[in-house]
Amino acid sequence: MPFKSIRKRLFLAAALGAVASPVLAAPPSADPGGRGQAYATVPPMNRTVETRLLPQMAVLLDKLMVEKRDMTLDGVRVFDADDKFLPGKVAIGLAYLLIDTPRDDPRFKTYLAGYRQIADMTVDDTNNTWGVYYYCQALHMLQEAGLLEQAVSPETLAKLKTKLDWRAFVRPDDLTLIDLPNNYYGVAFSVARLRHQLGWEDASASEALLERTLDHYRKYSGEYGFADETDGEGRFDRYSVLLIGEISHRLIEAGMPATPEVKGWLRKSVDLMLPRLNPRGEGFEYGRSIGTYGETAFLEVLTAAAKLDVLTPREKAMAYAFSSRVTARYMDFWFDPKMGSVNLWEHGRRTDEYRGKHRILGENLSLARQHIYTSAIWNELGFKDKAPDPGYAAWLDTLPKRRVTWFARGEHDRLVVTLRDRGRVIGLPIINGGKSQHENTPYYPIPFSPGMLAGVADGEFPQLLPRLTLADGSRLTPLAYARNVKVTEQGARTIVTYEQTQLDRLGASAPIADDRFSVRTTYVLAPGKISRTDVFTPKGGQPIKAVDLSFAAFSSAPSTKGGATTYGQGDVRAFTVTGLSCTSRALKDEKAYRTPTGDFESLTECASGPRTLSGPLTVNWSLSYR
Repeated sequence: MPFKSIRKRLFLAAALGAVASPVLAAPPSADPGGRGQAYATVPPMNRTVETRLLPQMAVLLDKLMVEKRDMTLDGVRVFDADDKFLPGKVAIGLAYLLIDTPRDDPRFKTYLAGYRQIADMTVDDTNNTWGVYYYCQALHMLQEAGLLEQAVSPETLAKLKTKLDWRAFVRPDDLTLIDLPNNYYGVAFSVARLRHQLGWEDASASEALLERTLDHYRKYSGEYGFADETDGEGRFDRYSVLLIGEISHRLIEAGMPATPEVKGWLRKSVDLMLPRLNPRGEGFEYGRSIGTYGETAFLEVLTAAAKLDVLTPREKAMAYAFSSRVTARYMDFWFDPKMGSVNLWEHGRRTDEYRGKHRILGENLSLARQHIYTSAIWNELGFKDKAPDPGYAAWLDTLPKRRVTWFARGEHDRLVVTLRDRGRVIGLPIINGGKSQHENTPYYPIPFSPGMLAGVADGEFPQLLPRLTLADGSRLTPLAYARNVKVTEQGARTIVTYEQTQLDRLGASAPIADDRFSVRTTYVLAPGKISRTDVFTPKGGQPIKAVDLSFAAFSSAPSTKGGATTYGQGDVRAFTVTGLSCTSRALKDEKAYRTPTGDFESLTECASGPRTLSGPLTVNWSLSYR
């Protein structure tokens, strides 16, 4: 198992000093948009884990063993905060600490007693799905290390055997999920397999759940091999690419082979990711649960692909170079020494509500684990203490400038277009369907680019997307019904066109199709410039109250005349709108305009007044960037 490869002696006194001061970190370079370092060189991945990440995790766990239920972290009482996965995350974090402390170390007995106390303390706490998986994995780690009976009392272990069960979130009669998205099939399989490895049940449930997991993946990934987050309603986000990586890792943990089909799906995710690699270790820029989790998604998929020999030798070396940057970035950019924690919530940052600050301890532990176990796999593959390839930056320049990745075609089309422009990665996702996320800006069919173009988690404003407000108060936006998408190349220009015979009527959890307007959309993406043109056609005469559109930007010092806005600082130089009148203002850390990496600096708002439309309405915007 990968955890066996972690270096002994977690927190030496010398290493503790590394928590607040980033030893081994690459010298900082220019940091536009608060994006973090662009690493020319970076330490070996395992050294960042061993000298910086593990000591910091040990500090948190030592604090937990002292304060127990009274533990606070950056003002949050962690056990009063309704984190439904916390007991499992605590269990696995403490398992790493205990197992990697030498038996002759005086702290070993303290940690052993602490584990037993914390297990007794939390056994009756709510612990769902991922928390169940983490706890089962922790118990299996302890079992393999010969410590299970010492670390967990018989009474508590008996309770855990009952509570830690996949049947709590999967119906055992037909193996359907209970009100959960599809990525939880992999969680259920892992729990069943770990229960089998713990001797709590036979292998039949895990085998059936694995088959159900793969069947479901096969059914809803279709010919293109990416998992629909919904039951065929067409939402393809970070999880759609990550899920096969998670399945692959669970197979690796279970000691089970990956079939050629699984490896084929995994390769498709790799092919989407490779053109997006970069010197900073940045990951997904669209969809939910991005930020640092958007980066560990790349880390998990690429590491699984390396372990399962899905990568060429050159790709493997480059994947390791990128993975080392992801882990260095975690400590340099995401970890906040003043908070003593990963920071997803403060100083201008914002994440999805379900990952709110109430989960602060659990987020520290689960993120740390992702870096720990992937680093251990790279160690097994021969990269321990190995400096990342110095040719990484030159290799990035050889990556394709354009990649079109299809997720679904038919009644509605889903895809993402990835472009590289002078080192900048730009993504245009057309991936929005199904309930719960369609109105949120990270799912809009608009361009995204780290440090330049972004959405707001759970944010609902017309970011780079025209919104029509009709006389009856209905708000219509071209979000969820893309058809006949065409991507064409004209030299360095990429042209994307599609149509929607219905717009999305906002205000409900799921998209509502409204045919009072249709729209044809054209994007032109060229070096240094992006434009979008929407031609709306009404069905008969349609009275409207307003048309509006916004652009929240990392660029600052805006100056607007008519529909043209220029910026004094930042990567975006100018933003021009035709068909609407615009105003702009500076933003001062307003919650509605925070992104995963930091707050926007300015807001341009464009609108037109009431009228009755009997013919086409054209709205166009263009932006130029450095």
